[in-house]
Amino acid sequence: MPKSSEGQLTMEKTPSYYVTKEVPARIYTMSKDTKLIVVVRDPVTRAISDYTQTRSKKPDIPSFESLTFKNISAGLIDTTWSAVQIGMYAKHLERWLQFFPMEQLLFVSGELLISDPAGEMARVQDFLGLRRVVTDKHFHFNPAKGFPCLKRPEGNSKPHCLGKTKGRTHPNIDPEVVQRLRDFYKPFNSKFYQMTGHDFGWD
Repeated sequence: MPKSSEGQLTMEKTPSYYVTKEVPARIYTMSKDTKLIVVVRDPVTRAISDYTQTRSKKPDIPSFESLTFKNISAGLIDTTWSAVQIGMYAKHLERWLQFFPMEQLLFVSGELLISDPAGEMARVQDFLGLRRVVTDKHFHFNPAKGFPCLKRPEGNSKPHCLGKTKGRTHPNIDPEVVQRLRDFYKPFNSKFYQMTGHDFGWD
């Protein structure tokens, strides 16, 4: 990670940080004052998105429904499958809170990043102690992808939208499987809401 000069902030991101057991201790050892931003979304939607991404690279993988359960007839969710495990946000947060106070963590809503990107970016800028430079003028909604694009408020430059590997159409999943997952995540979500002091409305 590069050094930050006076008046600069250095940012770094990796999707696997939040769920990797060894990471909180490593980051704390590097800098106990680090501010941490975690983007979270409905864990059921997140799992389906994860599966969709994997299937785009490996078309012959088993169905989402078969991967979700240890035992389909018994309805036992397979918590060892990473697509399911990652969405157990409260479990991962417990590890982080062993090293960092909640004041140093900001949880950003993935849903609001789509519907109200300027609002969520305002929260991020406040959390980092920055002026609110990024506003609604910097976003343009792309109806084809269903996601906002970044744009420069001045000039006529083309908005920067998500690439081909993002915003894929999700496969149709058995509604009963989706409901089983919602029931499975409900206690994890409830605990996560309590820990963060924020109801993300996934239930």
